[in-house]
Amino acid sequence: MRPRLHFEQEHDMFRDSVQKFLTAEMAPQVDRWREQGHVDRAAFRRMGEEGYLCMWADEAYGGLGITDLRFEQVLQEETVRLVDPGFFHNAHSKLVGPYLERLATDEQKARFLPGAVSGETILGIALTEPDAGSDLAAIRTRAVEHEDHWVLNGAKTYISNGVIGDLFVTAARTGDKRGQIGLFVVTSDMEGFSRGRHLKKIGLHAQDTAELRFDNIRIPKENVLADPGRGFTYMAECLAVERLMSAITSIAHAQAAFEVTTDFILERRAFGKPIAAFQNTRFRMAEMRAELDAVQSYVDRCVTLANNDRLSPEAAAAAKLATSETEGSVIDQCAQFHGGAGYMDEYRIARMYADARISRVYAGASEIMLEIVGRGLGLGERDLT
Repeated sequence: MRPRLHFEQEHDMFRDSVQKFLTAEMAPQVDRWREQGHVDRAAFRRMGEEGYLCMWADEAYGGLGITDLRFEQVLQEETVRLVDPGFFHNAHSKLVGPYLERLATDEQKARFLPGAVSGETILGIALTEPDAGSDLAAIRTRAVEHEDHWVLNGAKTYISNGVIGDLFVTAARTGDKRGQIGLFVVTSDMEGFSRGRHLKKIGLHAQDTAELRFDNIRIPKENVLADPGRGFTYMAECLAVERLMSAITSIAHAQAAFEVTTDFILERRAFGKPIAAFQNTRFRMAEMRAELDAVQSYVDRCVTLANNDRLSPEAAAAAKLATSETEGSVIDQCAQFHGGAGYMDEYRIARMYADARISRVYAGASEIMLEIVGRGLGLGERDLT
């Protein structure tokens, strides 16, 4: 990888400390996590002890007050490279956490953030439903308002951290208008909350994905985030950084696959010489190197924009699209270079191949990203009719 100019010395020092910690404490557990289908809760607590969870949180809640996204980028890159992309601490800190950061009152932050920062409370976000994925405005889970509480009914699926999670920011319809949605803080100890199936996936085996059910859950009004009719707007505001975090993960995964494959082709031999010596191998590796560097540069630029509150939904969608598609094509080629070994689970590249497939779906499918970018060009239906 070429030098990356948006990092400074403090980020390099942080990377060194993260590498040592992850290599010593997290990497040795990956095989067991993948076998059991989820990360240990203790792993989140250790991350919290090191100050790696919700680093943006104010010191009053136990955080470090670090809002520079480059630190989150470093942490996620090294987690993907050294541990496993299924360790979803990034979802805890930068997909769910920002809803609490942006929307919670001081009283709510005092209740919810200390546990999230320490890792005692594992966060998840409950948006997706069996009939509503990318089209969040179509969700059916409903919350009905009463004098001092709301009553929540419905079901969610494909929920990350669904098995081990304790607190879920949950989207529910609060009116009959399309997009009239509220965001409710649901905790796993509430009466009427239950977990459905621990869903089996073709990849990301260390990351737990589950169904959640809500049966007449009584939600105190103190657990409503901001205006209960503007949840769709709030979700749209948070999606840009979520998609950028997905982009950071995808390009880091592709970079890691390239490194793994470089080592492999230097050792694997065919017709009496390393396969790295063949022109086709050199050309394909050179093409991937150029593509990875170009896409990485765009992601780094988006991180800089996000740090300056200038990341647009279109730029985030473009980053998510480019990185997830690159991740898929690069890892496919890398698996090809491994030959038969690339299909064997004992080789990391085979696991990476299966893990990568979901990247073109979650946080908005590639087709949705194309639609967002296209509309940003003034090419939407309403713009042309």
